[in-house]
Amino acid sequence: MIQKVVIPAAGLGTRLLPATKEQPKEMLSIFALCSDGRVCLKPLVQLVFEQLYDTGFRKFCFIIGRGKRAIEDHFTPDYEYFNMLKNMGKTGMMRELQNFYDRIESSTMVWVNQPRPKGFGDAVLKTQPFVGDEAFLVQAGDTYITSSQNQHLKRLMEMHEEYGSDITFLVQEVEDPRQHGVVETEEEKTGIYKVNQVIEKPERPPTNLAIIPVYVFHPVIFKALETTRPGKGGEIQLTDAIQKVIEWGLKVYAVELEIHETRLDIGNPETYWDAIRLSYQHVCI
Repeated sequence: MIQKVVIPAAGLGTRLLPATKEQPKEMLSIFALCSDGRVCLKPLVQLVFEQLYDTGFRKFCFIIGRGKRAIEDHFTPDYEYFNMLKNMGKTGMMRELQNFYDRIESSTMVWVNQPRPKGFGDAVLKTQPFVGDEAFLVQAGDTYITSSQNQHLKRLMEMHEEYGSDITFLVQEVEDPRQHGVVETEEEKTGIYKVNQVIEKPERPPTNLAIIPVYVFHPVIFKALETTRPGKGGEIQLTDAIQKVIEWGLKVYAVELEIHETRLDIGNPETYWDAIRLSYQHVCI
């Protein structure tokens, strides 16, 4: 039922400098399996796109900013390069590139520019003309989750429909939630929570349940974002807009990642190292 995906990829990536001065952090690579079973390296944002495509999505909106042209270039088929691989006899890489290009060419790809880094919420707000009056999915371009047959995405959308929710998102227990959006909840059933409050990067977190940046939104989120003032870091925070929706008395639910589902985050050097290590373990098991 949900057909459109928004992938914000406009963050500056300052915690990964100097590697991200010219290269978008979303283009940093982790280990993956090629279609022929070989281990290869893929940009994380490509893995996000391919996973969403394989789940059934065909309409994508990427939010990029200054210095992020490399992402758009990567998602623009280059058949001159493809033919070069063919002439060099690199048939394995040629087939892998063809699979990627086939997904791109059978999708609608929209690119939205965020000229200034005004926050995750501002980035999502800029996609309103693309989304229109439909429910839509948002996944940050620097977060990838491994699960059997993409069950985390299917479960998220199923719970959104089952509970008639206005917002549904993923959560996970973390050791230090101070660098995340944090939720206060009531458990409806195992792994499913009614959300009573969300707080962006609290100094004293009320729980250790952290928001994972994969969401399903009713378009009411745009109304909330339009009235949300800058918060943490002087930016328009998506978490603050979600709190507005809660205060309006609308339904907000959270779906917890299961124990065998792994979140790969490349937000800082430590988590990027974990993403490289865990992705290698995942493809080699």
